[in-house]
Amino acid sequence: MRFFSRLFALASEQDCRLCGDASARAICIACDADLPRLPPACCPICGLPSPGAQSCGRCLSAPPAYDATIAALEYAFPVTRLIQSFKYEHAVGLGVTLAAYLAQSIATDGPWQVDLLVPLPLAPERLRERGYNQALELARVLARQHGLALDGRAVARVRHAPPQAELPWKERRRNIRGAFAARRRFDGLSVAVIDDVMTTGATLDEMARVLKAAGALRVVNWVVARTLPRPSAHMP
Repeated sequence: MRFFSRLFALASEQDCRLCGDASARAICIACDADLPRLPPACCPICGLPSPGAQSCGRCLSAPPAYDATIAALEYAFPVTRLIQSFKYEHAVGLGVTLAAYLAQSIATDGPWQVDLLVPLPLAPERLRERGYNQALELARVLARQHGLALDGRAVARVRHAPPQAELPWKERRRNIRGAFAARRRFDGLSVAVIDDVMTTGATLDEMARVLKAAGALRVVNWVVARTLPRPSAHMP
């Protein structure tokens, strides 16, 4: 029995995706402890740090189309490495691990009160190039493990545009305008949009605008990682 128990333990071990040590999980305990988490006090709408976890001034003065944001991690090293492997190196299995971090944050924030999961769609050209939509892979894990409804074809990317990451922040909203089209109605539904990274929020804002135009009552962003603004280099 000891022999078979040891054999099973060895078969269950894998290399940690970050440090390479043998681990029972994709991310070992030590590397997990070092992952950059978001500060506890964040704006409930956009997910950026905000004193007292109150709605930030930007969201109050120019409310986005989405109603809330839940993110698990800060988009900084080594989270960047994990997500880039997941998106560009066909490490689809990492979706289970990344979805687990997101699920933990959602459960901490409150009950799973949404009617439908909708992954952020990829342009057909990008989907052919990559072979899969990382947002859909995350959504599938969440839907399967938590009994949530999922519609991976609810919204289509109808206009190909340069990747948002290649553009200055101020140009991203114009770049993404008109890029999505709803394929169904969402009358009275609370919809969670799933994506891997939220940077400026321009893409998710446009997605929420399309969902609400098609009848969605409430739209929340569920993202694995949130990019935080960096202090200016010339600031004291």
